[in-house]
Amino acid sequence: MSGRVRVAVIGGGPAGLMAAETLAAAGHAVEVYDAMANCGRKFLIAGKGGLNLTHAEAFAPFVSRYGSRAEAIRPMLEGFGADALRDWAQGLGVETFVGTSNRVFPRDLKAAPLLRGWLRRLREAGVRFHLHHRWTGWRDDGALAFTTPAGDVDVRVDATVLALGGGSWRRLGSDGRWTALLTARGVDVAPLQPSNCGFETRWSEILRSRCAGQPVKPVAARLSPEHGGDGAFRQGEFIITSIGVEGSLIYALSAALRDAITRYGHADLELDLLPGVTLDALTAKLAAPRGKQSVAKHLHRCGLDAVKSTLLRELAPDAAFAELDRQPAALAGQIKRLRLNLSKTRPIDEAISTAGGVRFEALDQHLMLTALPGVFCAGEMLDWEAPTGGYLLTACFASGRAAAQGAVDWLAARAGSHIASP
Repeated sequence: MSGRVRVAVIGGGPAGLMAAETLAAAGHAVEVYDAMANCGRKFLIAGKGGLNLTHAEAFAPFVSRYGSRAEAIRPMLEGFGADALRDWAQGLGVETFVGTSNRVFPRDLKAAPLLRGWLRRLREAGVRFHLHHRWTGWRDDGALAFTTPAGDVDVRVDATVLALGGGSWRRLGSDGRWTALLTARGVDVAPLQPSNCGFETRWSEILRSRCAGQPVKPVAARLSPEHGGDGAFRQGEFIITSIGVEGSLIYALSAALRDAITRYGHADLELDLLPGVTLDALTAKLAAPRGKQSVAKHLHRCGLDAVKSTLLRELAPDAAFAELDRQPAALAGQIKRLRLNLSKTRPIDEAISTAGGVRFEALDQHLMLTALPGVFCAGEMLDWEAPTGGYLLTACFASGRAAAQGAVDWLAARAGSHIASP
């Protein structure tokens, strides 16, 4: 084993492309394979509304966004975190800025210029791309097997980095087919589940006709403590859909809501419709004489817009309205802790991302599969999840780099062992 070593990267999203860049920089011949007609399709779609590249948050809270997998993700972010990602983008001529809520965006808010520049630099570094190549597993002799429009193709390589994505947005290439291929080889894979997703509930026809498509903001929400919530409200906004709820605040709570539904059969989401007003202050406002003013106008004077008032009417017990003039504290309590019963997640293909995937227990510290030496995994196909806000992309970039560095070190160790052999 001498000279440049041939390495396959399967998957042309951010994790795969970062792996290819790292491998090429180490002097290896790199071949990237992707089932789609071009690379980075999901990356481009995610950037249509403004590419949220990363998050300008202090390191400790940044890492905490990865929940139960924070310690597994930590070393990857230490090697390539938010600041490094911004410097990397700058190296491609893409300036970034910190927007609202510390989210980081390219100056022009677009994904396409960054991706074009990146692909051009990779090609100049000698990386070769093979599109319309769908990976179907391994042959008996260990060769990688692909189906292409021109027929089946076998590829023999010295190391492989898998960066195949999760199971959401199937039309863009992340279809989760790889789970069966790895499971058949003895790899421990957690079932894929929707993450950063919407949820369903049963709305009345009145609410659907008046509020579907409308935002609820500002609002705070939490998973009820009875269903395992930590007691803390998060503030933000969400959208009422014809069949449930979605949006950034819901996505931030999606892991806890999904797990509660799995355990209890449903999840109670508690809403604070007026997060900037204390319970006592709200009770005092509701207690103010309303004369001939309607309840709706009285609620509006207390700070509830039409959407929030309709939502309150939908979910609060009738008795709380009937007793408004005598017991305003009852309705105030509903406004501050309004319960919404969620019955299930929306389908995985509608989710922004997925949870589940290759468990870290199936990998060594360099992200190599212990059951398949020489095969490394990166990106969303690993068993982690994070909320939107730049956290997803940052971990994909960081894990792609970490897996590639693991492959570089593994290949170097093999080469040294070969040279040392008699």
